[in-house]
Amino acid sequence: MAMKRAIGLMSGTSLDGIDVALIESDGERIRIVKSANGFVAPLGPTGYRGYDEAEKLLLREATRDAEGLRARTDRPGRLAEAEAFVTRAHAEAIEAFLAANDLRPEDIDVVGFHGQTVIHRPKLGLTVQVGDGEALAKRLGIRVVSDMRANDVAQGGQGAPLVPVFHKALAEAAGFAGPLGILNIGGLANATLIDSSGTMLAFDTGPGNGPINDWMKERVGQDFDEGGATAARGTVDDELLENLLGHPLILRAPPKSLDRNWFSHRLAGYLTVEDGAATLTAFTAHAVARSRIFTPEPPTRWIVGGGGAKNETLMAMLKQLLDAEVLNADDIGWSSDFLEAQAFAYLALRALEGLPLTYPTTTGVAAPVTGGVVSEP
Repeated sequence: MAMKRAIGLMSGTSLDGIDVALIESDGERIRIVKSANGFVAPLGPTGYRGYDEAEKLLLREATRDAEGLRARTDRPGRLAEAEAFVTRAHAEAIEAFLAANDLRPEDIDVVGFHGQTVIHRPKLGLTVQVGDGEALAKRLGIRVVSDMRANDVAQGGQGAPLVPVFHKALAEAAGFAGPLGILNIGGLANATLIDSSGTMLAFDTGPGNGPINDWMKERVGQDFDEGGATAARGTVDDELLENLLGHPLILRAPPKSLDRNWFSHRLAGYLTVEDGAATLTAFTAHAVARSRIFTPEPPTRWIVGGGGAKNETLMAMLKQLLDAEVLNADDIGWSSDFLEAQAFAYLALRALEGLPLTYPTTTGVAAPVTGGVVSEP
């Protein structure tokens, strides 16, 4: 298959903004660039469109309004407004990206549009990512693949995580053999574990940045704990930490995908700002460490991406707990910020070719399935 250009978009549960990334791939192989130290990265520029405070508030309120959803097409409360905003903001992000990189719509074969998750309850057969793929395609003049989780959920899968097939392709391109762990820490944390035979096991490990961000927002009005500095000044409440780690979703065996709102920062409400941040950061790190019980071949190397890779306190905890080499994705030529956006570009190309997006060992679906809704301009 010929190489194509795809743009991937990701607006995660951290609600900070939209990541944009371009890759070249045929849906299996990834065009890469090799650096002087021998590591490789997907070839292509990246971009970002942040959300302002009013936009973040809209998305938070829409997420709350989604709590009572029972049908994927319902849009109560501010959900309809949020869907229109998400579509418009993603269009603006791509238009700015194209202009910044001297690209035209006809230079791009497809856009992978994740949308904004407002509820994810696979046991109810329900996953909703607001965003109108058809409207986006018409505005941009580019084919769009959206709604990539729905078919997996309809086939009995968890609908997440979706990025493992990209993780595996990237690891193969980099020449990394298993046992390997690739950890993405966004609002939630998810891991792809690749054993020495190349078999993938993937699942959400538990909380990521979400509870920490919520704690900081509520207590001091900050969007996140920059660099983990607040947590570094605090002391972990060990008794509370053990209670948090007893959450049934931490202990549940894969396949499993989780909802950001299932891990509430309010459980630490009586602590000081510093101790709460430290305890919630430890919660994320320990949940990742405990995930090793689900594989007979724990990783000897972990590559960490997502916003959590910038939290130095969290990274230090992971290095202490995992008994393995822990690398920041940026340090090996990958992108901790844009790995998921690159993944959705790759998934869009796979969807166009009818290739599987999910597997029994990643989402628990009965057999490998493709997914996505294709919208033509």
